[in-house]
Amino acid sequence: MRILYLDCGMGAAGDMLMAALLELLDSERRCEFVEKLNGLGIPGVHAELAGSVKCGITGSHVAVTVRGVDEEEHRCEGHHHGEHGHAHHHHHSLSDITAVINGLDIPEGARARATEVYASIASAESRVHGVETGEVHFHEVGAMDAVADIVGVSWLMEIIKPDRVVCSPLRTGFGTVKCAHGVLPVPAPATALLLEGVPAFAGDIAGEMTTPTGAALVRSLAGEFGNMPLMSIERIGYGMGSRDFPAANCVRAILGTECAAAAPEGPETAEIFCTLDDATAEDIAYTQELLMNAGALDVYTAGVGMKKGRPGTLLSCLCDYARREEFARLILRHTPTLGVRIYTPERMKLIRGVGTVNTAYGPVRVKRSSGYGIEKRKPEYEDLARIAAETSRPITEIRREIEKEL
Repeated sequence: MRILYLDCGMGAAGDMLMAALLELLDSERRCEFVEKLNGLGIPGVHAELAGSVKCGITGSHVAVTVRGVDEEEHRCEGHHHGEHGHAHHHHHSLSDITAVINGLDIPEGARARATEVYASIASAESRVHGVETGEVHFHEVGAMDAVADIVGVSWLMEIIKPDRVVCSPLRTGFGTVKCAHGVLPVPAPATALLLEGVPAFAGDIAGEMTTPTGAALVRSLAGEFGNMPLMSIERIGYGMGSRDFPAANCVRAILGTECAAAAPEGPETAEIFCTLDDATAEDIAYTQELLMNAGALDVYTAGVGMKKGRPGTLLSCLCDYARREEFARLILRHTPTLGVRIYTPERMKLIRGVGTVNTAYGPVRVKRSSGYGIEKRKPEYEDLARIAAETSRPITEIRREIEKEL
């Protein structure tokens, strides 16, 4: 499983996210991507990729200009996302921007994400200003700059195609920021709305560290938030911001593959044994079913010879270590045994998952397991049985054919 981890400890902005993802590609593909982005025909937009160094760390910066003006200059002049009602500036509504995105020659998945992300920004701005979403208007420079960032990030995600995206908590910064409406608190009101339900913190650096575009993109990309999961790192990308701070102003993108979980500090499982020579087969079967329904990891029986030559049954239950007393009580209550033995076995296990593959017989679910340099795939029995019934062929033949396709 490919994992993308986004380290947003210094906040997030659209250009920083795009540059970080670009760095996960080789240098030739990075340049080709920027050329394609410029060739899309986003009104007035031109992007340039350049190297950047922050606090001694080398990364990349994507500078986006709209008719020669960049977003930083635009914001310094007092313009801001969501400002409306000033006729001397060229404005775009959400429908205008949606039409621009729909007209771009990009993968359908990228188009869908980009449309959704910009709509979320418009929705946040509408709540801030107390107007309908369709009435929110965006200045051309800010609007097209954001379109370029959002389309670029959405397109790169289609190229990288991670199976899982995890993001760190976002630094918002603190203090105030100037915009056309006056002095606003940090995080800006629209950013704060976009971060609802997202782990965030102010940090110790004054200023706007996470922008509305950055917040909207992270919200769309991240399937979960937290520390970097256990993974084998393949590539690391640094997307640099334009401003300098005491700490490196960057988004770090880490791409890798999932690896087997490390051994836990304490016992992970417990195995509970007892031997029975005075329980009926029905009673033992009932107890087995009871234990499995309660969440046992495994239950099995085996024939044993007991004292005085009596034949008996060994009952074994594997469970989570923390629940060992609970399962021991179930066995003591539902069998004639007077005592149980509890062991703490070590386990080596593969990471398991289920996927679907298309075969000549249609979609078939496949159980996947991997770890320790081992990889296994096995077609789901229920799907094999269904195909065998539909085709009147032996299930062994069906299994052999599908395993060849795998």
